[in-house]
Amino acid sequence: MAVHLPTFLFPAFLCAVTVSIFISPASALDIPEKLVYDLTWSGIKAGTATQEIRAEAGETRIISTARSADWITTFFPVEDRIETVLTGGGPGKIGLPKTYHMKIREGSHRRDKEVLFEHGTGVAHYKDNLSGEKCEISIPAATLDTLSSFFFVRTLKLEVGSSVFLTILDNKKIWNVEVKILKKEKIKTKLGTFDTIVIKPLMQSEGIMERKGDMYIWLTDDERLLPVKMKTKVKVGSITATLVGGSFKK
Repeated sequence: MAVHLPTFLFPAFLCAVTVSIFISPASALDIPEKLVYDLTWSGIKAGTATQEIRAEAGETRIISTARSADWITTFFPVEDRIETVLTGGGPGKIGLPKTYHMKIREGSHRRDKEVLFEHGTGVAHYKDNLSGEKCEISIPAATLDTLSSFFFVRTLKLEVGSSVFLTILDNKKIWNVEVKILKKEKIKTKLGTFDTIVIKPLMQSEGIMERKGDMYIWLTDDERLLPVKMKTKVKVGSITATLVGGSFKK
């Protein structure tokens, strides 16, 4: 499961949002970190997903994967991998994306595309490795990709009743994306009971989390803002990702 954040039009907030990425965050990410999720489809185990972030020689690398369970693979194999490399943002922070690569296999559906970000010139270079299509896209300052945007939200101070607005490049378009901070809620999982903050990204996306309805994410209500649960409607039924293991700050 790759979590993406594309699709909202709130141009009035653009300037305030893009500047905010350079301000000291309210929380610091624990790097390195690896999160492992069970994916269930309408209550049935459907696969496994991972999210990993690590520092490498002055850069930050984020990798998200999803793989279908054996019983699904026989008729609808899923093997997704999304990777983004960012400039180093300092301890517990992330910088701006340098490269983004999405490679998706879901049944007969395929995606293999790359983006090279040049923030200094305000240009992103897009390449579709399947069709051979190439193009250049003008990008505003502090533009994120869909994967890095999710981790950036985890560095912010989230107040119930407010919204966070992000500038994101997705599908060759620039989106001003709203993430609503809805409420606080106590939930139980295999790892225990958590006090959480529930957020709602207003978005569409490609890959296993291609949605047809609302998406909700439960983040721990502490300095980690650890995503312990995610749920969304898809083309048929719903998919829930629940944190079951990994290597992260306890």
